[in-house]
Amino acid sequence: MALTLTDGNFQNEVLDSGKLAVIDFWAVWCGPCRMLAPTIEALAEDYKDQVVVGKMDVDQNPEVSQKFGIRSLPTVLFVKDGEVVDKQVGAVPRSVLEKKIQEHLS
Repeated sequence: MALTLTDGNFQNEVLDSGKLAVIDFWAVWCGPCRMLAPTIEALAEDYKDQVVVGKMDVDQNPEVSQKFGIRSLPTVLFVKDGEVVDKQVGAVPRSVLEKKIQEHLS
């Protein structure tokens, strides 16, 4: 299951994790976000030992969302060693996200 990320736990769960993190920035009212949700959950399960996969509700957590300049939803950020190494905007097939995960795991 994907982690529920907040402004309060982001530093510890993502930036200090030492792992690649895949963060889905979403909102309850966002249709494409709901389409992407099952894919994010599946990736969280399949990569649970290698990657931190989390979801951040932008309406509930404006601090981190603003820090990373999230303007469109859904936006998936790939963060490694505290730096954004890749970004995907919009609902995309699982294969697109999985390819990016594989690129940054090696």
